[in-house]
Amino acid sequence: MKTLIIYISVHHQNTEKVAKVIAEELEADLVPVDQVQSRPIAEYDLIGFGSGIYGGKHHEYLLDLADRLSQVTNKKAFIFSTSAITGKAKVAKDHSLLKEKLQSKGYVIVDEFSCKGFNTNSFLKLFGGMNKGRPNEEDLERARVFARGLK
Repeated sequence: MKTLIIYISVHHQNTEKVAKVIAEELEADLVPVDQVQSRPIAEYDLIGFGSGIYGGKHHEYLLDLADRLSQVTNKKAFIFSTSAITGKAKVAKDHSLLKEKLQSKGYVIVDEFSCKGFNTNSFLKLFGGMNKGRPNEEDLERARVFARGLK
């Protein structure tokens, strides 16, 4: 299965760490969102989309890319993220906008993954941040297991 992972990782490379682990497990091509145009998406069987969560949604660059994607028919995709706060309901809400955009283009979301990431946004930097050291090895192992489940 030919796999492409599209991501953006801004502040502490939290999402990039997760993206690299998933890419390694799936032997996937890993491409930052700003370099996607150089890759023909149509040739991939599975596409992953991931970023940190900002204000309850994925990074605006990833959402803009989703808006620009061509219509497809039942192309398999997965969504992943890193966030200061996680939990089943929170992740579902955080992923909902990207999921909706992808589904409207014909993508079938086969699974989703999220884990905590180190966060120093806003006032958190005054206190040394939140979730220091995350994603940690346990988080990355969960990402590996997630990737195996996609095979």
